[in-house]
Amino acid sequence: MPLLVDGRRVRLPQSAGELVRAHPSLEERARLLRGQSVQQVGPQGLLYVQQRELAVTSPKDGSISILGSDDATTCHIVVLRHTGNGATCLTHCDGTDTKAEVPLIMNSIKSFSDHAQSGRLEVHLVGGFSDDRQLSQKLTHQLLSEFDKQEDDIHLVTLCVTELNDREENENHFPIIYGIAVNIKTAEIYRATFQDRGPEEELRAARALAGGPNLSTSPLAEPPHFVQHIRSTLMFLKKYPSPMNMLFPGNKALLYKKNKDGLWEKISPPGS
Repeated sequence: MPLLVDGRRVRLPQSAGELVRAHPSLEERARLLRGQSVQQVGPQGLLYVQQRELAVTSPKDGSISILGSDDATTCHIVVLRHTGNGATCLTHCDGTDTKAEVPLIMNSIKSFSDHAQSGRLEVHLVGGFSDDRQLSQKLTHQLLSEFDKQEDDIHLVTLCVTELNDREENENHFPIIYGIAVNIKTAEIYRATFQDRGPEEELRAARALAGGPNLSTSPLAEPPHFVQHIRSTLMFLKKYPSPMNMLFPGNKALLYKKNKDGLWEKISPPGS
């Protein structure tokens, strides 16, 4: 089934710019999103998603009400939502394996869905800029193409990527929007930055860093805290050269829950 905008089939391949020019509602929504002020999101009710991670929940969740991610330069943040039951997935894609990631996003939403339930699937794509290596452009095309190949109708609601998310300063290009959050209960998507990136921020960052080809795809466009983030992650890798043995004794998972203050709290696994 096709990727749709305002009920009409999207014609691919097209650049992000060509696509919004063909669908004025997309251009207007991108303009409104770019024009927002950035909101500082605290830990209460937040589940932060790092690069190459996926999170999914629904309005029935008593602990999590906000999904969010930031630090996206050439990466794209993808939100897929079912309007019937409110099930929402957010992922931070870097182009490592888009062909495999899109079906995972689809399946994560379907795991919450009753097929008899009314509603539709809506997708929002945000991130990237006009980088010299055209990595953002490539990722935009990959995501649009893979969503277009899915068997379900998917309605493209927000497209603020690549050239639509680009600003130029001193002949260098930068993203306008680095991060977004989605309110699970209201479906609001807004520009955001985050204080709390836990739990186990360094461990999760080390996983992404160790499995990736570069420290950064766009060094000049990274946010100010990027160098400190990479330094702390490398120090973590140095401290725990064998994380499976040192951090996961007995091959047991690290389990966390949100406490009454909205902070992550470590809990003991069953049988420990």
